[in-house]
Amino acid sequence: MAPSASTFSSSELWSRAREVLPGGVNSPVRSFKSVGGDPFFVDRGEGPYLVDADGLRYVDYIMSWGPLILGHAHPLIVEAIEGQLRRGTSYGAPTGAEVEMAERLIGMVPGIEMVRLVNSGTEATMSALRVARGYTGRNRFLKFTGCYHGHADPFLVAAGSGVATLGLPNSPGVPEEAVRDTALLPFNDLEAVEDLFRDKGDEFAAVFLEPVMGNAGLIAPEPGFLEGLRAITEKHGALLVFDEVMTGFRVARGGAQERFGVIPDLTTLGKVIGAGLPVGAFGGRREVMEVVAPSGPVYQAGTLSGNPLATAAGNAQLRWLEENDPFPELESYGVRLVKGMIEALEAVGIPASGHALGSMWGVFFHPGPVRSFEDALQADTERFGLFHREMLQRGVFLAPSPFEAGFLSILHGEEELELTLTAAREAAEAVAP
Repeated sequence: MAPSASTFSSSELWSRAREVLPGGVNSPVRSFKSVGGDPFFVDRGEGPYLVDADGLRYVDYIMSWGPLILGHAHPLIVEAIEGQLRRGTSYGAPTGAEVEMAERLIGMVPGIEMVRLVNSGTEATMSALRVARGYTGRNRFLKFTGCYHGHADPFLVAAGSGVATLGLPNSPGVPEEAVRDTALLPFNDLEAVEDLFRDKGDEFAAVFLEPVMGNAGLIAPEPGFLEGLRAITEKHGALLVFDEVMTGFRVARGGAQERFGVIPDLTTLGKVIGAGLPVGAFGGRREVMEVVAPSGPVYQAGTLSGNPLATAAGNAQLRWLEENDPFPELESYGVRLVKGMIEALEAVGIPASGHALGSMWGVFFHPGPVRSFEDALQADTERFGLFHREMLQRGVFLAPSPFEAGFLSILHGEEELELTLTAAREAAEAVAP
């Protein structure tokens, strides 16, 4: 029998992985291509820490890209998974846990009156687009540069000609026809949206966005932007779709829509509702969701949708969030973290800006303000890569990309904050101009 992966070092695993996995990874950002150096391979997670195959320990600010609000291997989640595991892993038939999760999501997220469980955030967004098109009878939709909605063809679009309203494929394998109906505009540019809809509003099925951008670093909506989108979509009969795969149960219990008081027609959610297990959901107004099969004609299906392990783990975490409100304390930690990192960078002459919302945070190597992906592109990404490697050497794992938000868990405390800020000061000095 071959030895288990944990008996090999990260460098040995990286060498083996490149022979059998494209780029050595199963998701591109894990390759460290954006920051340089080689990735480490995880052996286990412990609360707010990751331990790699070499036994090195890191304060983890990725938290599996968001879902681990309770930290790694929290006893509540482990107990829920173990309990379900003894009863089976998948049935292909309804379970009570699916109903419980649906009821819980409807009770916690303001814009959801009916919901369909799926297997990932990508499935949720591609399904929500199909529902929006089926409900409105229109094909075009608007998204914003830097907002990531999964890797379904219509969302993999780059800015084209004119004022970025003509989309072009930004990945080989995506035909031009797939993005022909995708319009693209800068985030926080309400005037551009108004201009587009003034001329073409009756062609649009939906406006899709991350209400707080988390895939271009952390970028908040400016006052009036979300409210303006709500008014425009209502005027022109389009649906407003919030992609809360990142922000759901992260910037507030009810997501960005609760925090900012703007209620979308459809909401998409991802792995956060499964406490890290593969799951997603899309939901919204009852009359919109009733077009989904078998109630209506818009087809969507999945053998593993609402699978028992994910719903068991997800219900455990969501139940904890129903009973506790960690967000003020998490945001306080995030504010102190961002402030300390900016001070460390500026002390050595590196312009920086950033902020925290709920349990999400981000720092740009840019003097700010950063209000769009176009602004984020002006940041010093090369120096960020150097900084990332220096932080890793000091036991702090930041997202391996200058265009990703960071995440906190309830187990990040004073010890982790002090370790991180000490590392930031030393790393900043090491990469100073």
